Amino acid sequence: MDLASPILLIGVGNEYRSDDGLGILAAREILRRHLPGVRVIEQSGEGTRLMETWEGYHDVLIVDAICSGKAHGEVHRIDASSMHVPKRFFHYSSHTFSVAEAIEMARELGRLPGVLMLHGIEGAQFEPGIGLTDPVVRSMPELLAAIESDILHLRAHHHVA
Repeated sequence: MDLASPILLIGVGNEYRSDDGLGILAAREILRRHLPGVRVIEQSGEGTRLMETWEGYHDVLIVDAICSGKAHGEVHRIDASSMHVPKRFFHYSSHTFSVAEAIEMARELGRLPGVLMLHGIEGAQFEPGIGLTDPVVRSMPELLAAIESDILHLRAHHHVA
């Protein structure tokens, strides 16, 4: 893998299911910031599609709403390249093969990117509706700062163009 390749950021979610739109909206904000060396893609979160999308990338960031039972608005950052992602984090997913399952299957198949960071905010509402809930909106600056910090670190460490 060419270490000068871009960092891939995948925003996961459905903007018509309230907080499930978090990943999509965060990805759009990162795209709007025009960070060099970052390719931004939006996806629904279907597991096999995720695995196909990150194929060939060394550095991958996934942004998605999380539903683990923690306090609404809590920001999560998980190094999925070195630790397992609990399936329960995405139990609201409408897909039978979720983000967590895709990561764990890729781990088993030896198809995980070299770096795979999962960023998210604990969601409150996943029913049909447009717009994020207040706790998620309040945590968005912290989430975006964590994502940008990881991007800067990866660019410095791997000399990403």
